[in-house]
Amino acid sequence: MEFPFDVDALLPERITVLDQHLRPPARRPGTTTPARVDLQQQIMTIVDELGKASAKAQHLPAPITSASRMQSNRHVMYILKDTSARPAGKGAIVGFLKVGYKKLFVLDDREAHNEVEPLCILDFYIHESLQRHGHGRELFQHMLQKERVEPHQLAIDRPSQKLLKFLNKHYNLETTVPQVNNFVIFEGFFAHQHPPARKLPPKRAEGDIKPYSSSDREFLKVAVEPPWPLNRAPRRATPPAHPPPRSSSLGNSPERGPLRPFVPEQELLRSLRLCPPHPTARLLLATDPGGSPAQRRRTR
Repeated sequence: MEFPFDVDALLPERITVLDQHLRPPARRPGTTTPARVDLQQQIMTIVDELGKASAKAQHLPAPITSASRMQSNRHVMYILKDTSARPAGKGAIVGFLKVGYKKLFVLDDREAHNEVEPLCILDFYIHESLQRHGHGRELFQHMLQKERVEPHQLAIDRPSQKLLKFLNKHYNLETTVPQVNNFVIFEGFFAHQHPPARKLPPKRAEGDIKPYSSSDREFLKVAVEPPWPLNRAPRRATPPAHPPPRSSSLGNSPERGPLRPFVPEQELLRSLRLCPPHPTARLLLATDPGGSPAQRRRTR
C-alpha cells in the first residue's frame, strides 16, 4: 500500500511494533525531523487505511482496526513494510498483524468452562498483490518470537478460511476445540494453561464476630405489628370471675348493667314536649272535651 508521505523514513525498521500510544519510532540519524504531531498523524493514517483494506478483504461491514480503537485498547500492531519497492522514493506497506490479551470463557475437550486470558489474533492482513511470497509467515513468526508464545497457545477471533489454511500449512494447526463464541482454539491449547488462583477473603477472628449490633438488638426487641386487617386477632370470650346467679322462683334476678347517667330536668322536659302524644291520651282528650288546659297538659 502506498501513501503520499515517506513511509520508509517514518518506519525505519522492516517490522514496526505500535502500541496504544501510536508514537513514532526513533528516527535514523541525519534525517530531517518534521513536527511530532505530523508524524503521529501519519501513523494514524496508516493504521486507518490498513484497517479499511483488511475489512474489505474479509467482507466485513466495518473495519475492526483503526487508530481510535488502538488508542482505547491495549492492542499491539505489527506493521511490515516493503524495503525493495520504492515508488517515488516513499516506500510501501505490505501488511499488518494485530494481537492482544483478552479474558475468555472457553470449553475444553470435556466441555468444561475455563476462564483464561490468552494472546489473541485480532486482525491479519497482507496486501493482495504480495500474498504467497512469504511475507505473512515472516510477520507471524516475528510476532511469536516477540510475544514468546507457541502457535497452539493462541486464540483467533473470527478467522477466515485463508487464515485457517495458513495456520494449517505453516504450523500444523488443524484440529480445533468447538466453542460457543467467535474465537477458535486448537488442540493443545490447554497444555500450558494454568487457571489463576482465586484469593479468598481472610477470615476474621472469632472474638471479632458479633451476632448483632446494639441497634439491631433494640430493633429485635420491638415487635412489628402486621398491617390491618391482619392485626385484628379474634376476640376470645373470657369467662367472668364470678358467674351471675341464675334466676329462680325465690325472686332472685340476674345482675343488670350500669344505668345511663341522669339527664338534666330542663332537657328532659324539652324532650317530653317534643314527643308525640300517646294514643291513649288522644282518646281521653277526644272523649272529655271539657277538660281543663292544665289537665290536658298533665295528660299530654
